[in-house]
Amino acid sequence: MLIFLLQSYDLFLHNCNNFTHDLAMFLVGKGIPEHIRSLPQTFLSTPFGQMMKPHIEQALRGVTQADIGQDAQAPSARTGGSAAQQAAGNGAASAPAARTGYVRNVSNLQQLEEQLAAASNSCAVIFFTSSTCPPCKTVYPTYDELAEEAGDKAVLIKVDLNYAYDVGAKYNVRVTPTFMTFLKGQKENEWSGANPAELRGNVRMLIQMAFPPHPHTQLRLPSLQRKITSYVTYTKIPPLDKLKHKIGEHGNDPTIQSVVEFAKSRGLSAPAETPIPNLDALAAFIQSAFPVMPIDIRFALVDLVRLAFLDPRISGFFAQEPEHKTLLTLLSASDDLSSAPYNLRIVMLQLACNLFSSTLYPDQIVSSQPLRETCIRLITGSLLDEHTNLRVVAASLAFNLAAFNHNERFDARPDKLTEGDQVELVASLLEAIGKEEESVEALHGMLFALGLFVYAAPMDGAVIDICKAMGIADTVKEKSKVEALKNEPLLKEVGEVLLGKGLA
Repeated sequence: MLIFLLQSYDLFLHNCNNFTHDLAMFLVGKGIPEHIRSLPQTFLSTPFGQMMKPHIEQALRGVTQADIGQDAQAPSARTGGSAAQQAAGNGAASAPAARTGYVRNVSNLQQLEEQLAAASNSCAVIFFTSSTCPPCKTVYPTYDELAEEAGDKAVLIKVDLNYAYDVGAKYNVRVTPTFMTFLKGQKENEWSGANPAELRGNVRMLIQMAFPPHPHTQLRLPSLQRKITSYVTYTKIPPLDKLKHKIGEHGNDPTIQSVVEFAKSRGLSAPAETPIPNLDALAAFIQSAFPVMPIDIRFALVDLVRLAFLDPRISGFFAQEPEHKTLLTLLSASDDLSSAPYNLRIVMLQLACNLFSSTLYPDQIVSSQPLRETCIRLITGSLLDEHTNLRVVAASLAFNLAAFNHNERFDARPDKLTEGDQVELVASLLEAIGKEEESVEALHGMLFALGLFVYAAPMDGAVIDICKAMGIADTVKEKSKVEALKNEPLLKEVGEVLLGKGLA
């Protein structure tokens, strides 16, 4: 009786009468009368039945499979889903996802062709069944499970040939169950028989053919073959009274004093219990006072904001600020980054790293062109700097961006950063790696960021092309000969395995 599941219920094809008949056969060796079992077909054979069929299916959609073209919740949403799926970071609303992972029931040739067209760049399976085919019913649950497993990678279709006469005529199917598979719009295979194991194997093979695994997944890359669960942030607290003093006369402003007191209290108590300062007043102060401050004292205010942004409540507030005016005021402190004082440049980079303390900010960075370009400028302008600490922090910010992009790619979602942005960052990382001779910490960050950008990147894409063109595998190999750098473990994993075997 395991064939009678909620997922396989169909009012017209696989209903309570079918269950009663099979149960009676099992218990007493005699089924229920034929005229009872055929009631749905008798009803559908009438003009009124044909007219009412779509309305009945619509009304029962909560317990039966949906018709094509009907919007509905995905399986995860129907069962509640995870907290992460239900909330898009700190309460932000998310758009409803298109439904995937279900069997499409079609009743005519036009509907079938629409479904096949939708799978022209992936793959599709047609299950030819009939209401008078007991063996078909035994594989209904398996077919439903495969549809959910496939998600948006395959379109699984079910056709009842007792009603879809035009489909049967075109595809010349003479026995049910029959299955046909299509790959990239072309017929790939056909077989008959109710064999769940064969069905699973063929459908899974089809999906693998449509979506072959990336070559990098076959390599041993433990640092890269996982989601990155934490970002680099800078939490060191300097002497706050001295920091306020360095801000000069602005240090006596009540807004600045409240931020200093917040930073002190947060360091002494549970962060979530520390009342936050007036953030609207802080935004107004920064936008008005910061641009007119002498450039040699600006670093102190940026450093104070860096500490404040460690609290997700504050970083989350500014993440939702229109046009990110306050943050851009701080991060664009100098039109010519190379002319800015060292202490200002390093705290700007540290502040940018601390944006990743909020789940809201990474998306804002990649979606806001001014903010994204500012962060990339900070990285590319600092990776080759003569100050070691500046190179380390620049590599950390590059790692954070690369990790955010990598996590999306790892979950089979589109890259967050454009290919052009990735190429710009990768080119800077490649040059910086080639010139790094003294800091293991800087080299580690650079290699990690580079590895995250390269891992699972399109093999015919620009990121892989630039790595090949610049001969990065040989460059990294040379780093193992530098005494100060030779013990860096990523030299082998990223250099020899990913950039060696992975680019071949």
